[in-house]
Amino acid sequence: MSYRAEYIWIDGSEPTQLLRSKTKVLPDGADLPIWGFDGSSTNQAPGSESDCVLQPVRSIPDPIRGGDNVLVLCEVLNTDMTPHASNTRAALVETAERYASHEPWFGIEQEYTFFKDGRPLGWPQGGFPAPQGGYYCGIGDDEVFGRDVVEEHTTACIDSGLEISGTNAEVMMGQWEFQIGPLGPIEVSDEVWLARWLLYRIGEDHGVSATLNPKPIKGDWNGAGAHTNFSTKEMRESYDPIIAAAEALGKAHDDHIAHYGAGVDQRLTGLHETAPWTEYSYGVSDRGASVRIPWQVKVDGKGYLEDRRPNANMDPYVVTRLITETVCKDVEG
Repeated sequence: MSYRAEYIWIDGSEPTQLLRSKTKVLPDGADLPIWGFDGSSTNQAPGSESDCVLQPVRSIPDPIRGGDNVLVLCEVLNTDMTPHASNTRAALVETAERYASHEPWFGIEQEYTFFKDGRPLGWPQGGFPAPQGGYYCGIGDDEVFGRDVVEEHTTACIDSGLEISGTNAEVMMGQWEFQIGPLGPIEVSDEVWLARWLLYRIGEDHGVSATLNPKPIKGDWNGAGAHTNFSTKEMRESYDPIIAAAEALGKAHDDHIAHYGAGVDQRLTGLHETAPWTEYSYGVSDRGASVRIPWQVKVDGKGYLEDRRPNANMDPYVVTRLITETVCKDVEG
């Protein structure tokens, strides 16, 4: 007997990297080997020197195929076994190891928008739905579209062992969110990529696509973000380190914004519960700030903060690395 291993990797597309995958059939009991692929077809190599290497780094049960089949998340390497230029995970591993004593935790809120036939799911052909207001956490056939896909995706994440912690319908019709975490920076980033792959794959079976476009519909409609909740051991013990973290993030605002996802300027306009991308602010319970400190954190005097700037299309390896480096480096002086 044999089993199927779906090798999943992140390509070299610009300005936003995409997921790719292919299936390897292996004998029962066989370990997961390194594998190759044509990097000239994924913007990761020239045709004259096209081979790239897939190095398995995480394996989970395949909830779609079932049985002994697995999903295999891979890093992309060059043929000399060094990290490929498109491999952002390798740099995060170094950062996570350097600041492990601070025990950084992340929870990522991944927003996305379902599309079908060139428009958001549920939108009338050639027109617009009712204005935003009833769709957020809505209920009913006239408010919510795509719940069947969301339920199947959530079940798949649970069955595969991913730390999915919730879902909800979002502010724009056809828009949803799932949350992963809290986990360490490497673990949460791996799981966001795997959960994205499952979402896309399950969408195939329902004839819908899920886009991470940060502003899928221009005009007076919400964009899509990936609000990133963060804490260190120090922040989970007292309140002052939370303020210090918020201040540190402000000092590095320009660098973070430049790496928080293509099109961040289209989403962070100062409208629709965002702060302008050109400015930095933080506040308690303020969804119009760059960084929000939840009211319960203020009451408890400890906890975490929420960086509301990352786009839905952000690379979690990059975002968690930047936040970890900025805050933990500031703590160490």
